[in-house]
Amino acid sequence: MAERILSVTAYTTLDLVDAEAEGHDFTEETDGVLNVSSPRNDPDHVSLALELDGTTLEHLPPHADRVRLSPEEARRVAAALEDEADAVEAARDD
Repeated sequence: MAERILSVTAYTTLDLVDAEAEGHDFTEETDGVLNVSSPRNDPDHVSLALELDGTTLEHLPPHADRVRLSPEEARRVAAALEDEADAVEAARDD
């Protein structure tokens, strides 16, 4: 991905994911970067950031979306991800 907004390092959570941008009259598939982090000094939240490859999108300018989560919210998201991953694996095994 050229002209990234999020910095991608060896510590980036997922540096290449299948991503989708959906609007009222469009859906575009592209690559993306997904990162989970917290501030190094005095951490007070967990940040979930997603950036799609802006070079392949026709309907959106290059940008990154971030969500600030409390520790409790981050744990709730993590639990939901675990539950959904278990459901997908169970369906795969059937």
